[in-house]
Amino acid sequence: MTDTTTVSIPDSPPAVRLTGGPPPGAAELESRGVAAWFGDRLVLEDVSLRMPAREVTALIGPSGCGKSTFLRILNRMHELVPSASLAGEVLLDGTDIYADGTRAQHVRLRIGMVFQKPNPFPAMSIRDNVLAGLKLAGVKCDDKAALVEQSLQRAGLWREVRDRLNAPGGALSGGQQQRLCIARSLAVQPNVLLMDEPCSALDPTSTRRIEQTIAEIGHEVTVVIVTHNMQQAQRVSDHCAFFLAAENEPGRVVEHGPTAKIFGSPEDERTHDYVTGRFG
Repeated sequence: MTDTTTVSIPDSPPAVRLTGGPPPGAAELESRGVAAWFGDRLVLEDVSLRMPAREVTALIGPSGCGKSTFLRILNRMHELVPSASLAGEVLLDGTDIYADGTRAQHVRLRIGMVFQKPNPFPAMSIRDNVLAGLKLAGVKCDDKAALVEQSLQRAGLWREVRDRLNAPGGALSGGQQQRLCIARSLAVQPNVLLMDEPCSALDPTSTRRIEQTIAEIGHEVTVVIVTHNMQQAQRVSDHCAFFLAAENEPGRVVEHGPTAKIFGSPEDERTHDYVTGRFG
């Protein structure tokens, strides 16, 4: 049986129907006792974290504490590393994405990813970049032109590129390329969008626009973002999880909760020291 999803976006073209895509709506993600290894080296231990639907969760912490590894575990990219292994469960609306018989491709269709470095197909047109995910996943659309417009609007890029959709994606600026990658991810109408430091290489104007996009889509999809920018975490997220790894020890979640509490009145002294800039 194929799924059909319809999404309505304010001030956008009529909702676009997809056939064979994810079920409609945002989904909750939850990890239970997740541990991860590269070969014999344990890099994450006992990570249990709930990421509510239709909200933005920020993963913060110093470099090397396992944030990006955890993000890749959430959409089954960790298993692409030959020496990688893991334990525990990752639940998408209550169903373990690592359960026997669950296809990784189907999981990645429901849980999209935007990487630190923009990765559009440089020779492919802006329009074809937006639609690339549908072709790869075998998802059908009844109005591709409307889907391209809707996706670029949601990514905050439509007004800048609407008159040059046939131009190559590689001709865009770095910030525009990152928003094009966001539009490509949103085109398949995922339930969850993972973002691995999406603004780390961008100028302040591009960063602001991507943060606006996160704010606008956060009520439609579940967003999980890795960031080293504490001000950004405060601006864009509803919840925060603070990861930390002691010397020669695996990364763990020290504390998690509402963003206002993590930054305003954390329970753990290490959290307070990190968010106030005493280390990291």
